[in-house]
Amino acid sequence: MSTQASNTRSESTADPAAQLDVLGDDCARTILIATSEGPKTAKELTERTESSSATVYRRINNLLESDLIEECVRFEDDGSHTTAYESTVDVLQVRIDADGINVAVAERDS
Repeated sequence: MSTQASNTRSESTADPAAQLDVLGDDCARTILIATSEGPKTAKELTERTESSSATVYRRINNLLESDLIEECVRFEDDGSHTTAYESTVDVLQVRIDADGINVAVAERDS
């Protein structure tokens, strides 16, 4: 199996508050962890989270909008392909100080 990433976002819409909101959800955190291990399909993520497919797709959309995962194409050995999702995050740091809350994201090397 091989993967080829193809970014589907036209511009970054990452907002620290939105990223924290997304990460407040257990299903979204599970998806982010699973996709950090390599590309996963929505079906694989549904099985991993034990959530409904509708819930998983909503969380996937939230993670995409927050720039925490990206959509890619996964090519199988038999020549077929499917849409998969992969984490873009290597390290995420949250700093709280007098200036407010700062979220710093170190992205994975492509």
